[in-house]
Formats: sequence, C-alpha cells, structure tokens
Amino acid sequence: MESYIKSADFFRGNDPEEIAKTYGTPLYVYNESIIRKHMKAVAEVITKYPYTANYSVKANTNIHILKMALEEGVNCDAMSIGEIRMLEAAGFPKERIFYVPNNVSEEEMQEAIDRGIMTSCDSLEQLEQYGRLNRGGKCAVRINPGVGAGHHEKVITAGKKTKFGIAEEDIDTIFDICAQYDLTIAGINQHIGSLFMDPEPYLKAVANLLRIARRFPNLEFVDFGGGYGIPYHKLNDEAEYPMEDFKARLVPILDEFVADYGSAPLFKSEPGRYCVAEGSVILGRVHAVKQNAGKKYAGTDIGMNVLVRPSMYDSWHDIEILRDGEVVSRDELQEITVTGNICESGDLLAKDRMLPEIKRGDLACVLDTGAYGYSMCSPYNSRPRPAEVLVCEDGSLKLIRRRETIEDLMAYM
Repeated sequence: MESYIKSADFFRGNDPEEIAKTYGTPLYVYNESIIRKHMKAVAEVITKYPYTANYSVKANTNIHILKMALEEGVNCDAMSIGEIRMLEAAGFPKERIFYVPNNVSEEEMQEAIDRGIMTSCDSLEQLEQYGRLNRGGKCAVRINPGVGAGHHEKVITAGKKTKFGIAEEDIDTIFDICAQYDLTIAGINQHIGSLFMDPEPYLKAVANLLRIARRFPNLEFVDFGGGYGIPYHKLNDEAEYPMEDFKARLVPILDEFVADYGSAPLFKSEPGRYCVAEGSVILGRVHAVKQNAGKKYAGTDIGMNVLVRPSMYDSWHDIEILRDGEVVSRDELQEITVTGNICESGDLLAKDRMLPEIKRGDLACVLDTGAYGYSMCSPYNSRPRPAEVLVCEDGSLKLIRRRETIEDLMAYM
C-alpha cells in the first residue's frame, strides 16, 4: 500500500500540516467515520441469538468516543470506578455497563454494588469479598479457560501463565462460596488475550467456555471476551481480521451449545482495540536527524510518554512521512530509526525501519494509535500530555481534549 492515510482519506480533505500548526504536536487525530464503522461491525458479530458487544473502554476512554459507542448501540466494559464514572458521564445507564475488575478493594467493589453495576469476580477471594458485601446478590465470575492468545506475553490474559480468572478446577469452590453467601451467578466471562489475527484460538476458547458454561444453570449471559486484531502492518498489505469468516465459524458452535443447554443466554464479546485502533493517528514533528555509528536517527516529539506501546510491547506501528502536507513517496527507502524526545534508550517508535528520506520539519504520522495510545499516556519527563482532535464525518475538526499544560502538572503539587 503506497499510503494508508490517502487511501482512507483519513483527514477528510483537511491539510495535516495545518492541523498540526493549529493544534500543535504531538497530536492525536481521530476519524469519526472509521471508529463508527468498526463499532457497527462488532455490534453485528452475532445476529442469530441475543448478543451485545461490550466495548472495552480501557482502550480509549475519551468521552466523545464513549458517546459514539452509546449511539452505535454498543455496551461497555469498565475495569475501574473511574471508567464507570466516565461511562455514566457519557450517558450510559447501569444496565449497559459491565464491571470487570482485577484485585480491587472492598471500597471500590462496594461503590460498584451501590451503583447497581453487574460485577465480575476475578478470583475466589474476590467472590468471597463480593458475598460479604452483597449477600444474596447477583454477580459474574471470570473463568480462566486455559487457552491464551496474543502478539506478546504481556497481553495474553488466559492460560497457565497469567494472573487473570478462576481456574476450571476451582468451579466447585465457586458453588460452595455462592451457597455460603446466597449468591447467584448470572454470567461467566473470559478474555484470552489481545491482538490475534487468526480466529482459531478464539473459536477454541469459545467452545471451551461453552463447555464450562454447561456446569452453570440458568445463566443470563456468557461473555467470550475480545481481542480481535487489526493490521498494524498495513503498509505491507497485511490483511484485515477475517471477521466474516470468523462469524460463519462461530454460529455452529453457538448452535450446538443452545441445543444442549436448552436456551440461549445473552452472548457478549469485549472488543476494545478493534473498535478504535485504526481510527487514530499521531502527528509529530521531526526536530532532528543525525548519524550515530553509521546509523541514521530521526528525532521527533512523539516520546514514549505519548505512545508507550513500541517501548513496552515492541509493538509495530506503521509510519508515513508528511512534508508540506503531502505524503512523501515510498518509492525510495532507507533504513532509519525513529525516536522520541524522552531521556530513555528505549524511547523508540521504529527501530531500523525502511522509510522515505526524513528531514527536519517533516511530520511523522504514526498509524493505528486509537487503542492503548492516549489511554496509556503519561507526563514522564514532565512533558504534558497531547491534545486530541476529531475529524468529524462532515470533515469539520473538533477539539475533544485540550493539550495538558505544565501548570496542570504543577497543580497536583
């Protein structure tokens, strides 16, 4: 692919150079049409049976994006009271929020109970805690299905080497705790990992969870988790996640379970990345180009405080170079390492990457940053967090989060 931002008309006729000059860099720029398209896609993963997609808001909690999810009929997963409050501020009623915490205090769990939010318990001790706080209540339990998948060990959330979920061999203890506190298990949920492009591990995990679900009578819902990937190597023509093939292979698995179980509970999934990742780019200014020991480096203002995924996960993000608002051709490439402005050796956006010639003053346009981008930003090195701008469906621009200031950082002192 010569240029993704041109083929997708990402900026909808707006000049990216003018956007950068108006709002400053580094800058997150979102495309409303792309985000809504992906949210519509996840909302239709299952049509034969009762189903809802729960957007996993930890991927991106900007309230304007949460409002899009609300409008597109997507429900949401929250991992903290902060995320619950953000969802409430966006207009989500309690019935459309699923609280899936990990190792939380009694105070935080009690607040979710007081708000009437369906809560998933991640361990036997958390289930006991829920029972003490809400005897006779109704909750869900997170099961570790023994199957994990993902692009990096740090995003695999099931299997033998993860902190998440209750092991299958402890299910009898779940029932014992429920009897002790008169609890009802309304649903079971899982999450095997993030960013898989092959549906096979997910389909196996679905079948396995449904096997386990047969041990739980009268379930109101079964949540399969999320993790659908997006093509981060799109400039090398990586294919999209095969959503239609996945949906076709999923239905027979559901059919078999429903026939055996005698009814169809509400099926759920938890897409996060798939909803928002491709809906954002980061624009950053190139401030220095240099040679070190025969290697070429381009230094930008997109530090690991702005986008931590490459440093934390060795994640790949395609980069397009813009000069005077136009995409620089990829016809002639050279090896270059693109870095940020943070005082860390690991502050690398792209290591030994084949890119067009980069000059001081160019814009680096980092693709697919809508998921786990801004939501993982930090003010490390006392660098304020960037602004976020939305390219609306009609092509207009909307500031959806102002740039943080040094005065903001000092206000906490």
